[in-house]
Amino acid sequence: MKALRLLRKVLFWLLIFFFGSSVLAVLAYRILPVGLTPLMVIRCVEQVRTGEQARFHHEWKPMEKISPQLAIAVVASEDQNFLKHHGFDMKAIEQAAHEAEAGGRRRGGSTISQQTAKNVFLWPSSTWLRKGLEAYFTVLIEALWSKQRILEVYLNSIEMGDGIYGAEAVAQANFGVPASRLTESQSALIAATLPNPRKFDSAHPSRYMQQRQRKIIREMQNVRVWMRGFWE
Repeated sequence: MKALRLLRKVLFWLLIFFFGSSVLAVLAYRILPVGLTPLMVIRCVEQVRTGEQARFHHEWKPMEKISPQLAIAVVASEDQNFLKHHGFDMKAIEQAAHEAEAGGRRRGGSTISQQTAKNVFLWPSSTWLRKGLEAYFTVLIEALWSKQRILEVYLNSIEMGDGIYGAEAVAQANFGVPASRLTESQSALIAATLPNPRKFDSAHPSRYMQQRQRKIIREMQNVRVWMRGFWE
């Protein structure tokens, strides 16, 4: 019985520590730049293990130094209900599930908020534990961050190429310009890579990527209208 009580006490304090530290981390990143994420570390370790040179290109930029075109492009491509939902787009999740059941193309129903929670605080996997933690951190960032901050962190931390993370790194590496000068066409091309940024290269787009780019540009027209006051 003493051992059981001790175990319960240890588990209780571990939970208190987890909840307290996670809230503090989310509060800290409400203000501080995100310089390194678990995914960045994992990718570097994978490269070293396979005998490759570690590739890591990342530079944090505030929202005002990232082209609005890129913000509009990723919202048009990844999460058109970004400003409407509170972290989870149930319609997109249901649609993805129905398509999978019907034997169609498997795609995720993750929102930008969910992807940000996963990128910044967790690791890439499909386990129920990770998905549960992703939901928890999604609720936290939606409660404690503004939509502008969520998108700012997303644009700075998302994987956008092999060893390339964030808007500034991909703009410099693939287009030779700062993130603030990305055009509509370049932004749509970057957004087209996000389903699989290590397979698709915005510097050398395939025919499929160019088709995706044109579709995203068309969708950007509608998104641009309701994002007009987003930066105000």
